[in-house]
Amino acid sequence: MQRDYPLEKTRNFGIIAHIDAGKTTTSERILYYTGMSHKIGEVHEGEAVTDWMEQEKERGITITAAAITCFWNPTYMGTDKSMMHRFNIIDTPGHVDFTVEVERSLKVLDGAVTVFDGVAGVEPQSETVWRQADKYHVPRICFINKLDRTGGSFEKSFKSITDRLNKNAIRMQIPMGEEENMKGVIDLLKMKSYTFEGEMGNKVIEAEIPAEFLADATKYRAELVEAAASQDDEMMNTYLEGGEFTIDQIKKAIRKGTLTNKLFPVFTGTALKNKGVQLVLDAVVDYLPSPLDVPPIKGTDPETGEDIVREASDTEPFSALAFKLQTDPFVGQLTFFRVYSGTIEAGSYIYNSTTGNKERLGRIVRLQANKREEVKKVYAGEIAAAVGLKEALTSHTFCDEAHPIILEPIVFAEPVVSLFIEPKTKADQEKMGIALKKLGDEDPTFRVTSNPETGQTLIAGMGELHLEIMIDRMKREFNVEANVGAPQVAYRETITGTAEAEHKYAKQSGGKGQYGHVRITLKPLEDLVEGAKVPKNVHREAGYEFIDSIKGGIIPTEFIPAVQKGVREAMDRGIVAGFPMTNVSCELTFGSYHDVDSSEIAYKIAASQAFQEGAKRARPVILEPIMKVEVVVPEKFMGDVTGSLSSKRGQIEGMEDRGLVKVIRALVPLSEMFGYTTQLRSMTEGRGSNTMEFAKYDIVPPNVEKQIIDSRK
Repeated sequence: MQRDYPLEKTRNFGIIAHIDAGKTTTSERILYYTGMSHKIGEVHEGEAVTDWMEQEKERGITITAAAITCFWNPTYMGTDKSMMHRFNIIDTPGHVDFTVEVERSLKVLDGAVTVFDGVAGVEPQSETVWRQADKYHVPRICFINKLDRTGGSFEKSFKSITDRLNKNAIRMQIPMGEEENMKGVIDLLKMKSYTFEGEMGNKVIEAEIPAEFLADATKYRAELVEAAASQDDEMMNTYLEGGEFTIDQIKKAIRKGTLTNKLFPVFTGTALKNKGVQLVLDAVVDYLPSPLDVPPIKGTDPETGEDIVREASDTEPFSALAFKLQTDPFVGQLTFFRVYSGTIEAGSYIYNSTTGNKERLGRIVRLQANKREEVKKVYAGEIAAAVGLKEALTSHTFCDEAHPIILEPIVFAEPVVSLFIEPKTKADQEKMGIALKKLGDEDPTFRVTSNPETGQTLIAGMGELHLEIMIDRMKREFNVEANVGAPQVAYRETITGTAEAEHKYAKQSGGKGQYGHVRITLKPLEDLVEGAKVPKNVHREAGYEFIDSIKGGIIPTEFIPAVQKGVREAMDRGIVAGFPMTNVSCELTFGSYHDVDSSEIAYKIAASQAFQEGAKRARPVILEPIMKVEVVVPEKFMGDVTGSLSSKRGQIEGMEDRGLVKVIRALVPLSEMFGYTTQLRSMTEGRGSNTMEFAKYDIVPPNVEKQIIDSRK
């Protein structure tokens, strides 16, 4: 059974942006123009194909990333798929509370279309998703959307991209008019104008550039040619000598710059008014990578720890990464996975190298948002979903058992808001446990813990909306009613100094005793160099490092994991006020053992006690989440708003004009921001709005630390 389209004609890309920039509207146009849907669903009418959850339809926002497969070739109208480009698209959420969906999507995608609001330009979450794409080295093209709206400005939005994201953005198009005069776009590469006519703008009309736009078009084309020439030494020499280039030469150079993240082509239009989307699809083909254009995936051998590379080829051993779990009401659990190399067939067994277990892969489906198309086999470079895998979790690696590999896992942000939850009735108790486990498996930024002393259940997430949606899903999907406490800040603890501690745990009570003895050194965890090799004696995970530096077997190897476990458990309990600790490096430097009495439990207790003693002397502090806040208000309320943010321990970072309103950017502790939206509305006669996203953890001031400690007593 052969693949029905070539790998070089595959594009795995995501649509990423700030909330309300028009991602989902753009996705709906893509579905329509590629023939995957016969009518356009509008977000504001609750009919978007990719916003299929009830909560998405009610709120008009995207909550979960939706996967779409479609085909594109504007010049070919037949059914031979080998003549078309296959798009695997993921429409991601823009709200900061659902940033997990963007993180895991960018991990497995080869490229991205970044959508910007033509009125607002770069917004807080635009910066966040851009940084996430930078982290995974994802090539991007930009689409400045909504230029038909009042206040829409291509040049202002373009400048915000070059000022705040990357100076190497280049204009590929300019608009023909703005706001209500937005007629179409001008292609600077071909020096042609394009208008969009017929039903839903499906007829793309090419014409000469109107005289009033010709001077600007000529000026910006010169900039485009210079940027393209800078990507190739030979072209640069020709350019400096005053030579000319063909369209194909320029296109090839821009593609080269885009694939290496040295250029970011910028397109424009208005998805809602059906202008410009088809040309963005052409740009995806021209400039975004196929799986063959991105570096081969790297992993490690689970037995030796050696690095392994897998090429994007059907003939290589099978390897894939599970990047998302989703509970489907009709077929059960879906495990989304990206195939990096090799192939896998439905009905075969799949080896999970993360757990070391095998499971039968009963069915494989390809997703069109919430609809499923069953497939018999998936190939390198594809995105699909497995039905009914019981042990698979996000970040697990699937591979050929004879050629094992563990791919680099996805690292997720820590939750910043928590609240207590309890079932309303006895009947809800068991169901709540099952529901919370399934929701936690689906979303790694949603954490569930129990307080053993009080028996209370604590849920934690990325924001108030995140937890609100989870509680709503629990009620609708699992039929569980719950009582919910007030939101609480997810504080952390860390150490700011270095300390050494030693503890000997020895217990004799007749017969076999208990003996464990360790000496450890604690210090703040330094920032890790990206891509640096991890030595074999070092274990690292988010916010924690354990170094085994003992020599000569003074503690037998089999007891080292128990030492590590004791340290982790002590970190989870905290030192100052019982909050989990982070950013700690623990080095095991010395110890001893007893031939008969030494045991895992003894070393675990010794390590835990040593950590507590050492951490108390290493200047422990409480950390609080600091949020990046952006407030948009009419100018007359600016003084009141900046005063209110300052009173909340906020640091004003900057102010700017955006049309007729002012934008205030500030860093404010999360503990001060609960209920702020309501306060802002009353302060600004309902005309102010705000967005908030996690920026960093910072040390709390002494007076606030005292209040936190007192509240925990």
